[in-house]
Amino acid sequence: MNWITNYVRPKINSLFSRREVPENLWKKCPECGTMLFHRELKESLNVCVNCGHHMHITPRERFKALFDGGIFTEIEVPQPVVDPLKFRDQKRYPDRLKAAQKKTGEREAVLVVEGEIMRTPVVAAGQDFSFMGGSMGMYVGNAIIAAAERAVERRLPLILFAAAGGARMQEGILSLMQMPRTTIAVEMLKEARLPYVVVLTHPTTGGVTASYAMLGDVHIAEPGALICFAGPRVIEQTIREKLPEGFQRSEYLHEHGMVDRVTDRRKLREELVTIIRMLMRQPPAVRGDLPEPAAAEDTASAGKATQDKSATKKGAAAGNPAGRNG
Repeated sequence: MNWITNYVRPKINSLFSRREVPENLWKKCPECGTMLFHRELKESLNVCVNCGHHMHITPRERFKALFDGGIFTEIEVPQPVVDPLKFRDQKRYPDRLKAAQKKTGEREAVLVVEGEIMRTPVVAAGQDFSFMGGSMGMYVGNAIIAAAERAVERRLPLILFAAAGGARMQEGILSLMQMPRTTIAVEMLKEARLPYVVVLTHPTTGGVTASYAMLGDVHIAEPGALICFAGPRVIEQTIREKLPEGFQRSEYLHEHGMVDRVTDRRKLREELVTIIRMLMRQPPAVRGDLPEPAAAEDTASAGKATQDKSATKKGAAAGNPAGRNG
């Protein structure tokens, strides 16, 4: 055994070799190419601090930054029949659902919650584009209806964060039926004279745009979001003409009266509260002593508080006020 080759040289190399930096510490902005430190990016709500490009953010991360203290209560959504059409393409539909659930850690493509934003109680629903493209299936339809029913029951405004690639092909005509179902749910809010505010994020397309995403009292869009029914490539191939620059993006739609506001994600919290309190005929929120959303380092503890609050609520409903088992 050559101890110099087998022991001494590797030891010396390990002392002077360059340490590898974990890949998840930095993220490259897809718009300007700036390398962003993960903590800095998280504090800016996944918005590039250099060019303002809005990157993907999950509904759970969004709600932790939106609600006071990052605390909210999840609203139960009725579970529909899984794979009613026994659909199979390259994979079985249940296998695709399991893969999406494992990837995102969520049950489905939408999260419905209730909480307070600057001491203003609201019901909110957020679609997750990372879950099968945020596609609209029966569960999503049930979730929008559950959110509307909760808002009517509690006399609260409803905020919807839309992000979807359209209807879910694996559920066929049943997914398209969610368009009239969710339209009726929105009508329930209007009959109850409750505000329905829609925040259009990137991308919002297809049957979602053709139903509940464009039926709000106020439409706010995040900068640079693609908002359309048919995508620009489909339109160009159909009409065989080049579309205008920025066509179907937030700023273009705002200029042509399709959306009311284009608002940076970092300023959305204050704007939502201002609009909601105006529509509810409430006095403006008093600045200064208002609670803040969870800080970046507090999101883990905020998530635990949310889970504990949900467990307590379920336990109380079962006749166990402490929310304990046994």
